Amino acid sequence: MDLLTDLQVIDCSSGIAGGYCAKLLSGAGADVIKVEPPGGDPLRRWTNRGYWDRTEGEGDGALFQVLHFGHRSIVASSVDEISDLVAGADILISDGQGIAPLPFGHGAGEPAELHERYPQLVVVSITPYGLEGPYAGRPATELTLQAESGALSVRGRADRAPVQMGGRTMEWVSGLYAAVAALGASRVVRRGGPGELVDLSIAEVANTTGTTAADLMDSLRGRPNPGVPGRSFETPSIEPTSDGYVGFNTNTRTQFDSFLLMIERPDLIEGGAWAPIAARVGNWEGWNAIIHDFTTKHTTAEVVALAAELRIPVAPVNDGPAVVEFEQAQARGSLVDDPTGTFRVPTRSWRIDGEGAPPPSPAPRLGEHTGTIVPRPPKIPATHERTLPLDGVKVLDLTAWWAGPSAAAMLAALGADVIHVESVTRPDGMRFTSGVSTDRDNWWDYSALFLTSNTNKRDLTLDLARPEGRELALRMIEQCDIVIENFTPRVIEQFDLGWDVVHARNPRAVMVRMPAFGLDGPWRDRPGFAQTMEQVTGLAWLTGHVDDQPRIQRGPCDPNGGMHAVVGALVALEVRDRTGAGSLVESTMFEAALNISAELIVEWTAYGNPLTREGSRSPWAAPQGVYATDTPERWLVLSVATDDQWSALVDALGRPDWATDPALATHAGRRAAHDLLDEKLGAWAAEIDLDKAIDLLVSAGIPAAPAFDARRASEHPQFVARHHYEDLDHPVVGVRAHPSVPFRYASVDRWLTRPAPMLGEHNHEILTDLGLSPEEIAALEADDQIGTTPLGL
Repeated sequence: MDLLTDLQVIDCSSGIAGGYCAKLLSGAGADVIKVEPPGGDPLRRWTNRGYWDRTEGEGDGALFQVLHFGHRSIVASSVDEISDLVAGADILISDGQGIAPLPFGHGAGEPAELHERYPQLVVVSITPYGLEGPYAGRPATELTLQAESGALSVRGRADRAPVQMGGRTMEWVSGLYAAVAALGASRVVRRGGPGELVDLSIAEVANTTGTTAADLMDSLRGRPNPGVPGRSFETPSIEPTSDGYVGFNTNTRTQFDSFLLMIERPDLIEGGAWAPIAARVGNWEGWNAIIHDFTTKHTTAEVVALAAELRIPVAPVNDGPAVVEFEQAQARGSLVDDPTGTFRVPTRSWRIDGEGAPPPSPAPRLGEHTGTIVPRPPKIPATHERTLPLDGVKVLDLTAWWAGPSAAAMLAALGADVIHVESVTRPDGMRFTSGVSTDRDNWWDYSALFLTSNTNKRDLTLDLARPEGRELALRMIEQCDIVIENFTPRVIEQFDLGWDVVHARNPRAVMVRMPAFGLDGPWRDRPGFAQTMEQVTGLAWLTGHVDDQPRIQRGPCDPNGGMHAVVGALVALEVRDRTGAGSLVESTMFEAALNISAELIVEWTAYGNPLTREGSRSPWAAPQGVYATDTPERWLVLSVATDDQWSALVDALGRPDWATDPALATHAGRRAAHDLLDEKLGAWAAEIDLDKAIDLLVSAGIPAAPAFDARRASEHPQFVARHHYEDLDHPVVGVRAHPSVPFRYASVDRWLTRPAPMLGEHNHEILTDLGLSPEEIAALEADDQIGTTPLGL
């Protein structure tokens, strides 16, 4: 199927975030031209063992190849050298490290200048903190951005230092959000509107996807525990078995009770003493003894099989080699050979009408296409006023929990009219994760994650299991452009609302299905949540203290799955507008997570290098760590990514003798001496005020940050300056600050215009628009087909 083959992208970025944005756009059919400085993208000479001195004609690093399969490469020192090419292109990607913008730490004005110079161009800027605000231009790494955003402070035991998400997850997910933003903005241009400046902040991506809405949750609970560590571990989660680890999550009471049955402790169900998470965390040792008394007597495979029978979300906790051998990945062809057949790579995470991505084409040699690319004619001026990308698009949202609702919320932010469908007998399960007392009126409206993943939507209650509810859904489908759902496949098929039915009722509708593991394969009908994906794809294997077990990353795989589905939906919508026919988009959480764990897979299959967790260290920065300062719970996060930053650190510390060893002048030398460096830096940090340390380091150009409390993220000076948190006035919870979309359009003042809906809040409005009379609506209410209060509570 021809997708967006007329879309041309100029990729002036360097590294993972910009590269993954470009990869996603090329996966949608775009022609990507990578513009590199004379030395090339540093990823050309990178493996997780470090950078090497690349000689002319030598092969490129496997990670670089994965990000740039099928692209073209030209060498230039500035955008001015390729101005004719840019003038006819659709999208330009800049990340502060390639040729388009100035380097980090020196301001970042050039993307705005490019936007002004080429008004029909979509300029995508990916920077640590965004182009504006008091932190714009600050030196940063993945770890310091996790720290500054609050995404570090939520993870770890309260009696130890917080620990990072491993695997550069935020860089990958930032590239994904950038691709969503770029596709949305280019849709406006394709319809005759003007271009756009997309200003994406990696810190905002980390806050949105890595804190599980901790700030709003704390606000809704009355901010009860100031000063107490905000980090913890879920339980049950990753647990030891006789031959490895197995991962669970029990988001519902039914799942938790089933877990107790599985571990042969049905006696613990009655009374529900262990059901509250606080009870388990409060008696951590005793609770874990109960679990491990069962799990350590069984193999991982045995526990997975038992849990699956009881429909408990479960997965083996895979490392790189195990991910490659995982049966669902093999059955679906989720991993394919690179063009040379020397290593394995994740395939595209979404399929249209059952058609996956074509086999990857080789990545370009440095400058391979210099002087061979004919510029397209300059873009014509806009002929229409600016609108939001999805203005006039109507979406029926049949999703629940986080991944699906986050996808639909992005469609709503981009301008679509999104109707979220629940039922009074089975509301969206995320409503019941509020953590507030069930004695409170409308307590189901206090879930922070529901509130943040359903903004800008309307809400309708329908019982899809009953003929009347199903028929009303079909009448709505007739009017919709997109239908999106994320049930396990058997559920939507039991409702008889599968693709064949939707397509017959509305041939122009795009249907987006988001099953956890896919529409085929041995894991087809198994449930899965973010935790499951982190466990099965290796992301958890990369996360946790070295002397501890793997730990889940706590959430990013939900919005990651959601945004991959949005990419597929936007592409299918463009194809529909061109052909007149809707398509089935299948976008799995599993394959979306595989894509952002690509480095784990590539390192193993290309180099035999089995990556594992390093606490808060990393292969690309040394020294790097989280250090206690002179005040409890005031953690200094420090990351030295370059030799120049190391030299600056030595000077900032007063050139102590231990730091002047010539062996430490190189990254490899510092990696080898990391234990010593941690000891020395830990001793220095323990006697200094945190704010003083950060001022000293940042002013010297060294990435440093506090482990900012996620429960106060809305107060962060950079987020305040950029209006990342937007106030919404909810009928039940009142005015609350909500994390917004983690990118800015120059043309959009705010993304959030409507709070998440109450259950059935818009029943009358929506059904009246559908043509029902007041008497018909009243009859549906009397029959509990619709309503505004959950039944059976």
